[in-house]
Amino acid sequence: MVTLADVAKHAGVSSSTVSYVLSGKRSISASTRERVEHSIATLGYHPNAGARALASNRSNIIALMVPLRTDMYVPVMMEIAIAVATTARTHGYDVLLVTGEEGPAAVRRIEGSALADAMILMDVELQDDRLPALRQTGWPAVLIGLPADTTGLSCVDLDFAAAGALCVDHLAGLGHREIAVIGEAPAVYERRTGFAERTLTGLRDRSRELGLRMLHRPCEGSYAGVAATLARIYEERPGVTAFIVQNEAATDPLLALLRQQRRAVPEDVSVMAICPDQVAAHASVPLTSVAVPAQEMGRYAVEQVVAKLKGRRSDEVVLLPPELTVRESTAALGTAAQRSASPPPVPGNDAALPA
Repeated sequence: MVTLADVAKHAGVSSSTVSYVLSGKRSISASTRERVEHSIATLGYHPNAGARALASNRSNIIALMVPLRTDMYVPVMMEIAIAVATTARTHGYDVLLVTGEEGPAAVRRIEGSALADAMILMDVELQDDRLPALRQTGWPAVLIGLPADTTGLSCVDLDFAAAGALCVDHLAGLGHREIAVIGEAPAVYERRTGFAERTLTGLRDRSRELGLRMLHRPCEGSYAGVAATLARIYEERPGVTAFIVQNEAATDPLLALLRQQRRAVPEDVSVMAICPDQVAAHASVPLTSVAVPAQEMGRYAVEQVVAKLKGRRSDEVVLLPPELTVRESTAALGTAAQRSASPPPVPGNDAALPA
């Protein structure tokens, strides 16, 4: 194993000089720094993480709090987590994954133990009970998600309200007037999870503005759950000609059920989703979709928190603009669909009804 003394001997400097180059605690001439860095690279020296942490009062670890719940689509959460981990490494940080549902206790435990230098929180609720503890500690932190009150917080997220509005605009432009939304599992709304609530706000507001009838139903992602939700939707609104899905696990069951009912996509009914591109592109009918930029959110969160650790950035809220990709699952309202659809409602009449 290469030691600090080996680097010092190779570079022709003292061990303390190598330490100062690594820690940045003293000014070292450019030529000496270059010589030491060249020796480090040549010998393949890796500073001992524990010793470095003791010397700098830093662990060089970022805690990532990802409550893994059964009602959430875990692949998306893991895609964000991987982006966080890989980006953190490029900045010299490792990631401590915290997957439990301890809430405020976990924030205080990790901050108090000095296990990490900063924290990134996911699965953010509008009234998230972790935030008072986070504000109280003043610990460097970034949220991937948006609470109701962002005062004193740094957040990054997709602009889910704009994403919902964009979906409605697309379907309205194709002539659809009766739209059903297949949402996340009921527990997601019961917790008032930020992304789901904000999407629903965008969907409802734009539907109301355009005079569309919109029906929203939460849905478990299982085949049986989607089947029950689809039957309920057609019982309540038989004139529905388009679906918006915000539940990645529900996309394939929905397409299969529509096929069984001999409802052709997109000729008889249009379907679009708010989901990662790979989910939309590999569906049995490639789905028109608004992408969830998981990797971009993970990368940006790390860049925010590293900048905070270096004192280069204050609190900010970054909402990534939604991007729509049109694929094979949406089309203009056809003659067959028009015969089965209800007459367009009077703007503002039914759109304001609770869904």
